Amino acid sequence: MEIDFPPYQLSSQLRGHEDDVRGICVCDNVGIATSSRDRTIRFWTLDQTDNRDYTMSKILLGHTSFVGPLAWVSPNEQFPEGAIVSGGMDTHVLVTNLGTGENVRTLKGHKLQVTGVTLDGSDIVSSSVDCARVQTRNPGPLDALEALPFSKWLLLHPRIANLSLRDSLVVSIRLWALTGQTLMEMVGHTSIVYSVDAHTSGFIVSGSEDRFAKIWKDGVCVQSIEHPGCVWDAKFLENGDIVTACSDGVVRIWTIRQDKIADSLALESYASLLSQYKCSRKSIGGLKLEELPGLEALQIPGTSDGQTKVVREGDNGVAYAWNMIEHNWDKIGEVVDGPEDSMKRPVLGGTQYDYDNPYATADKWLLKENLPLSYREQIVEFILQNSGQRDIALDSSFCDPFTGSSAYVPGEPSNKSAVSTKPSFKHVPKKGMLVFDVAQFDGILKKISEFNNTLLTDQEKSNLSLTEVDISRLFAIAKILKDTSHYHSSKFSDVDIALLVKLLKLWPLEMIFPVIDLLRMIVLHPDGATILLNHVYERNDILMELIQKATASPLPANILTSIRAVTNLFRNSSYYPWLQKHRGEILDAFSSFYSSSNKNVQVAYSTLILNYAVLLIEKKDQEGQSQVLSAALEIAEEENLEVDSKFRAMVAIGSLMLEGLVKRIALDFDVENIAKVAKASKDTKIAEIGADIELITKQS
Repeated sequence: MEIDFPPYQLSSQLRGHEDDVRGICVCDNVGIATSSRDRTIRFWTLDQTDNRDYTMSKILLGHTSFVGPLAWVSPNEQFPEGAIVSGGMDTHVLVTNLGTGENVRTLKGHKLQVTGVTLDGSDIVSSSVDCARVQTRNPGPLDALEALPFSKWLLLHPRIANLSLRDSLVVSIRLWALTGQTLMEMVGHTSIVYSVDAHTSGFIVSGSEDRFAKIWKDGVCVQSIEHPGCVWDAKFLENGDIVTACSDGVVRIWTIRQDKIADSLALESYASLLSQYKCSRKSIGGLKLEELPGLEALQIPGTSDGQTKVVREGDNGVAYAWNMIEHNWDKIGEVVDGPEDSMKRPVLGGTQYDYDNPYATADKWLLKENLPLSYREQIVEFILQNSGQRDIALDSSFCDPFTGSSAYVPGEPSNKSAVSTKPSFKHVPKKGMLVFDVAQFDGILKKISEFNNTLLTDQEKSNLSLTEVDISRLFAIAKILKDTSHYHSSKFSDVDIALLVKLLKLWPLEMIFPVIDLLRMIVLHPDGATILLNHVYERNDILMELIQKATASPLPANILTSIRAVTNLFRNSSYYPWLQKHRGEILDAFSSFYSSSNKNVQVAYSTLILNYAVLLIEKKDQEGQSQVLSAALEIAEEENLEVDSKFRAMVAIGSLMLEGLVKRIALDFDVENIAKVAKASKDTKIAEIGADIELITKQS
């Protein structure tokens, strides 16, 4: 599909921010507001002497951490020059009078970073990883009316779909109907898409971590505008020009109008900036190209035979070895990285390095290039030193692929070889699921019997009581569950599970916790879990019904047993699809109990979070990982929590970060400070997991 339109070109660059520009707000025809990590909002107005340029007219302060989303309040009686609504990392939403620069309102209520703000009539709608909130602007102080999970607000407030939410991060763009139907998917970005905006012309612009702002028409990418850093936001002006916010701290205007395109000097300067940026990012065998010495370095003699040196020749890195006999540098070959540094191995003369077997690679390359095998150790050393594998451990199991003998390593016994060393972590990644598999069956049965006697003496509820046969059946169920050594062969009948389901549905809310506790153990039994699954996939899902019932009128005993029961589902992979499908509902239902005064509830909830982290890492579910990360960070930041609860939450954080998909989100939420505080803990395991997370943050 061909779309004929003049390409967007640079019009102007707005400089003033001292850190990443994170957000853009087009303020009608009044000007442009931008937000930044430098904790400021800056307001730009069109330069009256040059229609291509903008002048910074105001700096708005008030946030105590970096500022993100912005919204515009058009001029009115209260704000003659308009106002800016802003959300920040400090969890606050501020309303700032543009005319006076005064913060006239501070909206509190979010527990995590504010990720989006918009206006809906007289309301301000704000979103965060924790929830979305609607707050009234008029009259009087801004008060929080209600806070609900984002998934529920999306149904009640379609306008909130315009907000930029962290747990919606993807590398593609989708166009949705209000019915929820996907109308179109636009694929082209190679990293996270942070912003999307549409124009009345039908064009769409998107900004991404891949450093490009892409312009789309009818689902086709018609232009990619390269930037020297992450494009955090991109917006259309009314006239069709585009504004972009970049991590290099510069706001840029792009246009298709010939009279607004920057002069040739500015265009050449920007092209040079891109070239310098790419050069600074390019690596050669694990080394930055810009840091390599030039050819003049070869004028300095080597100090030992076979010493290797990599020098910059144009845009390439070339390896040389010192020849002590001829007293000169022999050219070994060009060293380059593959197209994706993090995904491909570096190559030497067109051959990929084999980190696990550098000796085999060296021998094959020497034979191919018809060079003497005496260069073998020089090439191995070159591969190890110039592919980022500087610190190596030696593996005695290596055998020379040609002679069958062990490799020679200078200064070491000949039975060792080089293997790359990986960072060592104490507690991550977490493997396997944690469950609550200890139960006091006598106490459970005793409590059920007590409640049953209460029902028998209540004329209005006596019809809910158990028969003697039912009581006998419950004792038989407990007997099977106690005999863990025969879980592989023992069986339950359908009526056993049906009895428990009946009690969960019909018994009074205050009496169901011992039944839930029995169900918690049932799901650990292979046959019991299989039979229960039939009641999960029926029209009335018994587990979701249980969660809703337990959290509707939160009694501590019901909350504890229900969280533990759901946590135990992770033992059986048959429940994984159900756990993924209902992840949002489950976490939303239990999220408010992480700081319960009941220490057992705290630990149960953090264990649920940890199990979800393990599952979603395995399933590579980035959206799910983002939500779980947010929940875990909330626990880790709380001061007065049970040690085991905090520890499990931090293991979840470390495991999710090690996977890499949501590491940037964790860094944005100041996980480095969380790790620093944990390292100083008097509790050994908290200090250890803090050290693990700190090490992960330092990894590239």
